[in-house]
Amino acid sequence: MAETAIDYFTYKPVRGAPEAAASIFFIVAAILAYQTRRAQAARWMYILVGTALAEGIGYILRVVCINHISLGLYIAMMLFLLLPPNALALFNYKVVGEIARQSNVRAKRFYLRPKFITWFFFASDVFSFMLQSTGGSMMAQDDMQETGKWICVVGLAIQLGFLASFVAVAIIIGRDPQYIVICGPRQVSEVAAKRRVMWTIHATTGLLYVRSIYRLAEMIDGYGGKLYSAEWAFYVFDFAAILLMFILYIVFFVGHNFPHRKSHCIRQV
Repeated sequence: MAETAIDYFTYKPVRGAPEAAASIFFIVAAILAYQTRRAQAARWMYILVGTALAEGIGYILRVVCINHISLGLYIAMMLFLLLPPNALALFNYKVVGEIARQSNVRAKRFYLRPKFITWFFFASDVFSFMLQSTGGSMMAQDDMQETGKWICVVGLAIQLGFLASFVAVAIIIGRDPQYIVICGPRQVSEVAAKRRVMWTIHATTGLLYVRSIYRLAEMIDGYGGKLYSAEWAFYVFDFAAILLMFILYIVFFVGHNFPHRKSHCIRQV
């Protein structure tokens, strides 16, 4: 008997929703690419574009899985929907690291040094990414499901721990007047620019935390559990949370505050 989508999803996936989600994320990617190019922002701003594209591909794979399911396609879909948000954490780490670098503050504490902020949290993100990708691949195999599940749980727990540490560092930098942000268009002062950028970082990190807690609970609940089998929970705590993050990145676009060339830096005192 041929396998069906229900055999893998443990429920009948709704049609239309993944097509709409894919379209939305591709539009988001186009908007962010336009904003980044127009603002002549630093090239690392394209992390957002790549993440939105990866999310769109994940939902395209979900559409394919609903219609023509196979183990390989299901694993690919899982990885494309589970892993890309790690890049959003990396983006936030980079923003705070760049604020520390541009401010040229002689940090007495090692965890406030620009290289530490960027590379320490980057390394933690990569480590978490590798654990989640390994665990996600193993979960699709019957004899490795339990092992893969707990590897994913460890990866997500590590991500949550480092996100909490990052928030603490971001709060310290946000409150210290020595750390400044370059003014963007229509921003009246460096203080206003910094407040806007830090608010965006805290809001998006909070949403990412909610999404990661959901994914952690889903993994602990196990394949076929109540959370895994609740499609509405996936669209509320994963799709909607990530989409809200992207909306914030677009509405409060920080690319103006991190120009690609120094000649474009406009600082107001």
